[in-house]
Amino acid sequence: MSIENGWWHRARWVESPNQDSRPQNEISLLLLHSISLPPHEYGGPYIERLFTNRLTADEHPFFATIAGLRVSAHLLIRRSGECIQFVPFHRRAWHAGRSCWHDGDETRYALNDFSIGIELEGDEITPYKEAQYRVLAEATKSLCRQYPALSPERITSHARVAPRRKTDPGPAFDWAYYRQCLQSL
Repeated sequence: MSIENGWWHRARWVESPNQDSRPQNEISLLLLHSISLPPHEYGGPYIERLFTNRLTADEHPFFATIAGLRVSAHLLIRRSGECIQFVPFHRRAWHAGRSCWHDGDETRYALNDFSIGIELEGDEITPYKEAQYRVLAEATKSLCRQYPALSPERITSHARVAPRRKTDPGPAFDWAYYRQCLQSL
């Protein structure tokens, strides 16, 4: 699947206002996340509403704690395998928060500046679906072809770059199986 003007043809496009320019035009890290809204519930419009600033606090008690957030990701891969793109890859999505990446001998901050964020609909305890691994592998292959600084060695989790703050995608994510899916493409 091709990427044109920063948009992946495999994805449904829903542009988020929560984006801006990358300061160096560098894309060299793929960062995996998980999200479910409300927590541990799947389906529904709430993730899309969060990433487009349309989530209202009165729809669920949990939403009062996050309704004012201004966040986004480049891609969301639903449990069904549906893929939604919110931010073109050449633009900066707001997904990593306070985090750092040990890049060789250098510790780097402001990961949104040089990373692509992919959210998997899920949580840290529920196994992810086969369709998600398949679409994630396809997206990863497309991204690595389009952006040569990306490679399987430059894929990590939100938990790894923000260990005191985040746990996603968590132990339910099967890294070995994901890498196997990548190799099979």
